[in-house]
Amino acid sequence: MTRRGAAAGSLIFVVAQPGLMGGLVPYWLTGGWESAGSPLVLKLVGAVLLAAGVGFLAHTVIRFAVEGLGTPSPVAPTEKLVVGGVYRYLRNPMYVAVIAVILGQAAILGRPVLLVYAAFFWLAVASFVRFYEEPTLSRRYGEQYAAYRRGVPGWWPRLTPWDGDHAGTRTDAASPSAAGAAE
Repeated sequence: MTRRGAAAGSLIFVVAQPGLMGGLVPYWLTGGWESAGSPLVLKLVGAVLLAAGVGFLAHTVIRFAVEGLGTPSPVAPTEKLVVGGVYRYLRNPMYVAVIAVILGQAAILGRPVLLVYAAFFWLAVASFVRFYEEPTLSRRYGEQYAAYRRGVPGWWPRLTPWDGDHAGTRTDAASPSAAGAAE
């Protein structure tokens, strides 16, 4: 896939998946982002979470297009295992970013329903990662993914960047990725 094609596909993915789950569903659950009167400090924390989530989400999608030469979608996966950037600290930063966006909205709006939704969302994506993504990436990348998985936690970031031998994952263009490399 070309970088241009990967970028276009990734943009479509962002609107269709994280945009739906992190934006449209919270909109529906809150009756159009109706606020329940959140204290200022909670609104500030929420704004930080929301901004960080959107920023990290953008970073992860760009990594897929530029480093992985593909999209986060299983229907148009990357050609290379994505292990650079924020992926050196956390295996599932895209999902964590969407959760941060949901929690940020919960704090800004003072809507507990979004806390419940965030918990259900995490349960769903953690199950998807465990039962689909990890086995698929293990089959496709073998020891490369195993080393990455051993060195980088899935849900809580490392304090220092992973410096494992991932050169082979960046040069092995013949290996197609699945479901958003390292998600």
